Amino acid sequence: MSGLRFDVVDVFTDRPYAGNPLAVVHDAHDLTTEQMQAVAAEFGLSETAFTLPVTDPSADYRVRIFTPARELPFAGHPSVGTAWVLARDGVIAAGSRVQECGAGLLPVEVDADGARVTGGTPVAGEDLDAGLLATAVGLELDDVDGAAAPGVAGAGVDYAFLLVRDDAVARARCDAAAVRAVTGDLGVGLVVCSVDADVRRVHLRMFAPGSGVGEDPATGSAAVALGVFLADRGLIDDDVEHAFTVAQGAEIGRPSTLHTRVRTERGAAVATSVGGGVSAVTRGELVAIPPAVG
Repeated sequence: MSGLRFDVVDVFTDRPYAGNPLAVVHDAHDLTTEQMQAVAAEFGLSETAFTLPVTDPSADYRVRIFTPARELPFAGHPSVGTAWVLARDGVIAAGSRVQECGAGLLPVEVDADGARVTGGTPVAGEDLDAGLLATAVGLELDDVDGAAAPGVAGAGVDYAFLLVRDDAVARARCDAAAVRAVTGDLGVGLVVCSVDADVRRVHLRMFAPGSGVGEDPATGSAAVALGVFLADRGLIDDDVEHAFTVAQGAEIGRPSTLHTRVRTERGAAVATSVGGGVSAVTRGELVAIPPAVG
């Protein structure tokens, strides 16, 4: 099985060497789950995507997504990057397509510059302790934005959200053990962000040491989950579609821009999507495959 092709692209950026790097391994149907996990760990990127034959005839392509430590049912930058690579290579046509992944069948819009993917089912979860979350990222309780209590929300993948003042976002520092302690039972990453509702801009950072990702440069699944969180907390108007721009990654030298939409009905998010640009960086082949287990 050596010789599997792969691409590395940067996602949520208009230029290479910014945004979030993604490895896309093509035609990976002969790999086991354990082999995919080993390949993802070898790449060491926040996510690696593996393209596979569809199991549902409604889908145009299928993808499995792995961090260095575990598989995810959905993630934004692998969905955007994989769709763009497949369209560029003529495997799928540009326009409205359907992605099959662990979160189900998700609509994708892809063009020459990038793609936009619809998030999974919106879910709002439990409230969390602001003091514990702030301490886990080196902040004080005074840094917390009291407009909304921290809590869990998701649209395909769940996250813990802590709203803080804008000047506090850059000062956050991930204490890996502390973040794992406050999110471990939830199985989610911790999002620290500020929201300027007047200009619809968000400054966001995401820490997920439990998934092998200390800090992510750009997190599409967190961007759509944020829309769910804001709707649940009543921070955006009801019965309308909102668009906002998320800035992420500058603190770790990978500036990224994510364009997020959320539609609300009766005080809750009912649909989300995230889009952005993609830039090619390199391509190659796997000349060795991890041994199968069992």
